[in-house]
Amino acid sequence: MGISVIVPTLNVEATLAASLRSVRQADEIIVVDAGSSDHSACLARKAGASVLTAPKGRGCQLHAGALAAQHEWLLFLHGDTTLAPRWRDHVDTQCLRSDARDIACVFRFKLDDASWRARVLERLVALRVFLFALPYGDQGLLIHRDFYTALGGFKPLPLMEDVDIIRRIGRRRLTTLPCAAITSSRRWREDGWVARSARNVACLALYTLGAPIERIARLYER
Repeated sequence: MGISVIVPTLNVEATLAASLRSVRQADEIIVVDAGSSDHSACLARKAGASVLTAPKGRGCQLHAGALAAQHEWLLFLHGDTTLAPRWRDHVDTQCLRSDARDIACVFRFKLDDASWRARVLERLVALRVFLFALPYGDQGLLIHRDFYTALGGFKPLPLMEDVDIIRRIGRRRLTTLPCAAITSSRRWREDGWVARSARNVACLALYTLGAPIERIARLYER
């Protein structure tokens, strides 16, 4: 059983090294860069990852990495997210289940911030996942290659590629592993905890209502 970790990057040198160190137990690490102007690609090579290039947009990047992966299990992870120690133990246990190939897994959402605001947001995310089976990409995604292919893979979307594939997976074929994916809280600290969270909710609402994805991307990056 082999695991390929796929990480899309665009100017994430501040967090990438830690992210790649956290998954060094993987059998393969593929970084798919979208033309970073910083040292993201160089850091990835130094960490022993294979580095590919793809058009900007996580959907395109993630799918390009999946096509290049050599192993049967695909683990998609953002470049500002690290996995908690012993993640491989939890993943191996899951992959040995008899129904593992028909189930996709995400990790428990956690922020790298000690404030009470971070704890509140973590609980709200857990509630969203429980009620709506709607984790975002910062919780990672573990999926067997055959299941990924049957779903049609990630679509070439600049944003909401995670929501799109999770909806195709569906509640009954999704589970949360008892292990944390720890995401950088930089966006929340810089934009404001309430403002950034409200913007994320607005982006999801616009996507659900069928707004043009380019418009949603502009709001997300504002």
